[in-house]
Amino acid sequence: MNQFMNNPLSTPSILSGGQPKVELSVQSFEKWRSFIYDSCGIYFQDNKKYLLESRLQKRVTFLGLKSFDEYLEYLKFNPGRNLEMRYLYEAITINETFFFRNQPQLDALVSTVVPQILDAKGKFGRPKIRIWSAASSTGEEAYSTAIVISELIKPKVPTLDVEIIGTDISQAVIETAKKGIYKEYSIRNTPPYYLKKYFKFNGSAYEINSSIRDMVSFKLLNLYDDQGMRAMTNFDIIYCANVLIYFNLNSKIKVVQHLYNSLQRGGYLFIGYSETLHGVSKAFKVVSFPKTIGYKKE
Repeated sequence: MNQFMNNPLSTPSILSGGQPKVELSVQSFEKWRSFIYDSCGIYFQDNKKYLLESRLQKRVTFLGLKSFDEYLEYLKFNPGRNLEMRYLYEAITINETFFFRNQPQLDALVSTVVPQILDAKGKFGRPKIRIWSAASSTGEEAYSTAIVISELIKPKVPTLDVEIIGTDISQAVIETAKKGIYKEYSIRNTPPYYLKKYFKFNGSAYEINSSIRDMVSFKLLNLYDDQGMRAMTNFDIIYCANVLIYFNLNSKIKVVQHLYNSLQRGGYLFIGYSETLHGVSKAFKVVSFPKTIGYKKE
């Protein structure tokens, strides 16, 4: 009997190499959509069914499983499910970023946001700024921030204590970020002056200087996880770019509330070009900067 006959939710097709491929049925898609949503808040629209199928297929094939439903059971009940959840997140998320991707936000940081925050904190004691790059992917955003602070702010405030944290749901990209080694694609928008001063070319890749790498720490974090988010507190600036576009309204509301709670009074949240908090949160004050906007916690 055909191995797929006992699974009415799956039908076989043949890959070019002759290996059976399982198709994601509508019923199975609904199960997976609910499971992923409950786990991390990412919501796959109906038109993303094929995308989800292609992403999950890699893990189904690797694990030698017969169906998407069998993989879902594996994630729910197998002793190794915690590690496999990491692989799942890596499979379903897109990590697209590069250095100096959002220059207007960095300009606002240097010209207005950091000076304003430092002024509000007063002149007593050693000044400190805490910055969080949420969904930092392979670290380019966090390192870009470290570079402009080192180049444009530290010379004016030599005693400034800067803490920059990058987080992501994918362990693989976190490990890449910690290494600080990047290909041509990642540095394509980097000003030549910064590239020469803060990177070392080894013949095939660019390695960021230890002085910048040491300014940033990275760790694994699910923005949808209540317990994990409670530990992220007292930040002055949060970047969370191109993340909300993957959530439905309820997920957006939950994550943005987490981010709001993580900010200190007077702190700023920056999101992606194509994202907005309209209809998501009224807790922030919208602040306009040249070619970008920020959301301030008052």
